[in-house]
Amino acid sequence: MRHGGGKRLSGRPMRASFGWRSIAVPVLMLACPCPASAQLVGRHAADDLVIASHGRSKAIIVVASDAGPWEKRAATDLRKYIGLMSGTEPAIVTGSPPTTGAAIVIGGAAIAADPRIATALRSVEKAHPLVQADAIAALRVGHRLYVAGSNDESDYFAVSWLLQQWGCRWYMPTDFGEVVPSHPSLSVGTLSFAYAPPFEIRHYWLSWNGDGTGADDFRHRNFMSAATVPGAAQQLDRYTADIAPPGGRSFDVPFSEPATADHVAAKIAADYRAGKSISLAIADGLYENDDPRDRALITEYDRSMLRPSLTDAMITLYNNVAGKLRRDDPDSTALIGGLAYVNVTLPPRLVTHAEPHLVMWIAPIDIDPNHAMGDPRSPPRLAYEHMVERWSTVMDGRLAIYDYDQGMLVWRDLPDPSQDVFARDVKTYARLGILGIGTESRGAMATTFLNLYFRGQLMWNPDADVGTMLGEFYPAFYGPAGPAMADYWGAIFAAWRDTGVTEHEAMAAPAIYTPALVATLAPALDRAEAALAQARGSMGRDESLYVQRLRFTRLSFDLIHAYVDMIRASASNADYAEAVRAGEQMIATRLQVAQMNPTFTVHVVGAEAEKPAGGAAWLPGEIEEYRQIAALTDGTKGRLIARLPLAWSLGLRDPVPEGWTYKGEVGGAGPCLGTATGTATRMVRTDLYLQAQGVSRAGGANDLGSYCYETALDLDGSDVAGGVHLIFPGLFNEAWLSIDGKPVAHRSYAEPWWTSDYGFVWDVDLTGKMTPGHHVVTLGGFNPGHFAGMFRRPFLYRPVAP
Repeated sequence: MRHGGGKRLSGRPMRASFGWRSIAVPVLMLACPCPASAQLVGRHAADDLVIASHGRSKAIIVVASDAGPWEKRAATDLRKYIGLMSGTEPAIVTGSPPTTGAAIVIGGAAIAADPRIATALRSVEKAHPLVQADAIAALRVGHRLYVAGSNDESDYFAVSWLLQQWGCRWYMPTDFGEVVPSHPSLSVGTLSFAYAPPFEIRHYWLSWNGDGTGADDFRHRNFMSAATVPGAAQQLDRYTADIAPPGGRSFDVPFSEPATADHVAAKIAADYRAGKSISLAIADGLYENDDPRDRALITEYDRSMLRPSLTDAMITLYNNVAGKLRRDDPDSTALIGGLAYVNVTLPPRLVTHAEPHLVMWIAPIDIDPNHAMGDPRSPPRLAYEHMVERWSTVMDGRLAIYDYDQGMLVWRDLPDPSQDVFARDVKTYARLGILGIGTESRGAMATTFLNLYFRGQLMWNPDADVGTMLGEFYPAFYGPAGPAMADYWGAIFAAWRDTGVTEHEAMAAPAIYTPALVATLAPALDRAEAALAQARGSMGRDESLYVQRLRFTRLSFDLIHAYVDMIRASASNADYAEAVRAGEQMIATRLQVAQMNPTFTVHVVGAEAEKPAGGAAWLPGEIEEYRQIAALTDGTKGRLIARLPLAWSLGLRDPVPEGWTYKGEVGGAGPCLGTATGTATRMVRTDLYLQAQGVSRAGGANDLGSYCYETALDLDGSDVAGGVHLIFPGLFNEAWLSIDGKPVAHRSYAEPWWTSDYGFVWDVDLTGKMTPGHHVVTLGGFNPGHFAGMFRRPFLYRPVAP
């Protein structure tokens, strides 16, 4: 820390429950930290300080001779962007500010020149930070403007704040996302401002080898730092693999056994003694063992992961390791980091405190990313809010959120906006005193679009208004096409905001990207292109950027359109040859997007590009799956007999029993035998999974339990001559098929759904089991949670010899 601790100062009263507050400071009168409407920062005064005017620089930039790397970068970027805005770059002077002439004095030079800057920063900083207390201050005194932060990164944040007051924005990495207004003059009026964000950790990182071009600049320009705590890197297996039970894995190692803690502590003691923080985060996978100590600590069943919650056992391990190390080396400043994840996500019930050097991340990977905490449409998010509240109490200010940008969870390069959800959640995180937020993202701006921009701005200031920021965005980013683009993106944002979908991955996307949405988007995009064409040649220096950005949006729309066509052909019409054609168009368009800018997509070009052999989780694999299904209808491997109806009747049977636990297949004859025909209570489609059609249990619960689909089918002699197969191209859950009340097949299925290969195909041989005439087809299923039922229309086909 450069200045020590202090209390938070705000430009306006904020909710006291957020954990930061306003106080009166005699040395500083605060101005509103809102973006300036023009080129003046602060309140207009008779003696406004002119920085640049009509192509001439009126001020210099002063930076300390011992400035840190981000402080130096702040000076050079300030010079760069003043030059881009005004047409003239100010000089940079190292050392102390001159006694005369206008100057912007930044960082350490500002603190050395005027003690009020240090006082202001101390007044707003977090009193006892665990990682890093960021704060900024800006004070205009006569012919000087002082701009500084509480540390090297904060010096940059302070300068970025100043540039944003003049209208600069960085919506996405690289020059593509940069907005720099033109101002004939830049000036500063009466200005006295200090601010500190509520979170110590504010960052995102790129997974799946997402392209990092421009990412570090983008982060810092949007107030995101490198500050973090251990516990995100999954390292526990490194220390426990050698004590796995015979024939077992590290997932089977007992958590709460003292011997486990002793073993782990011995391996990390030297690093801890040296002050090196250590991650003990668990790995990807489900933890289970029969250790009596761990079993005694199980008090809850995780219905999302379908496993007993081992959280109390895990936190016991963490406490045992951290406690032993603290007793052995009480002066160490190292932190021990853990991860609440998979079936150790639920908060502990028996363990009520955590060791003081223990920090935790909570990673809600499989908990509805489409709704905010407190949203009554989403029981999973209501439960998550209680989880975070309990974890925050146990961790006493040492809990961080391992956040997932929506783009991590839907893999089709379709826009996946999350700003409305995050804007609500970030206020809850601030209210609970969360240490900070670290987001895992692929980058992939064709998918994430403005998500990371909004995360940076909202982590810095949870009271920032998304609507206001979007109002600035459209004209700044798209120029004359801005109004039409507001309609275009507004329709996409509304589709996500209004959805009842609580699941993720590509199987959820058809519930949001519908033919109706495409019909709304197309004319808005046409209007945008017409507006830009009409203004061609008169848009100034940003004209080429406006053109590029609209081309990006056109390609994005083409992806959406092709995707909707692909899903309509496959899921709704069972026309898999047409689905392949639409999918290939999507692949070609996606390649154009990737070639525009390396940050727009991930795994589209290069050595790690997705390939059909990679499986149906990825777009090329999904298209390959359609190609294989098409071969069953076009004479290659089979011929189409009949498409079954798109709409079937549905009845919910027994709910998931209270106290039920997952032990594999239910088996038996299934839920539909012995019930009278016609007991179904509603009609549903077979091209969209059940919860996306509004099917739920009481209170909106998405664990449907047993359900029965039913439809009628009339066949003639030619239909049943030879081999007959009934294929369900997209089906979740364990299932039972009956024809005319007689069971004919049982489908095995492992839950949760993400343990599958993403194929979801069930092909049933009905040869010899069908006769000409009228038939009743019944499909039963058991859904313990998440996706349920059919999501592609079934059809009959006759296999042919190769």
